[in-house]
Amino acid sequence: MTERRDDRDETVGEFGELVNLTPKQLEDWLGSEESKAAGQHKDDGESTGHASGRRIVDLLRTSKSDLSDDDLAHMRKVTGYIKRHLAQRPSGDIADTTWRHSLMNWGHDPLKDS
Repeated sequence: MTERRDDRDETVGEFGELVNLTPKQLEDWLGSEESKAAGQHKDDGESTGHASGRRIVDLLRTSKSDLSDDDLAHMRKVTGYIKRHLAQRPSGDIADTTWRHSLMNWGHDPLKDS
């Protein structure tokens, strides 16, 4: 099923607002040990967020007109995760927390919000 243009624009817009790391910043982050340690790890050793981060890099480099329905579904998954995770912000300094590292795997650095 193909998405309506309004839904597509809304999905892409919200993704663009919440994913605040550039493809290069996210790629660099995903190469770090902190990134690899954050999140729930699957049997293959990679966390769900880390795998999602690799896909987000590709999405950020894809022209809006070339996005598939599956791409848009993943973008909605990403924005949903970021919103839920932001609502669970811990108190205190978040700079070196697993909470922040997990969000960064999904393309959002909460320190950029400050």
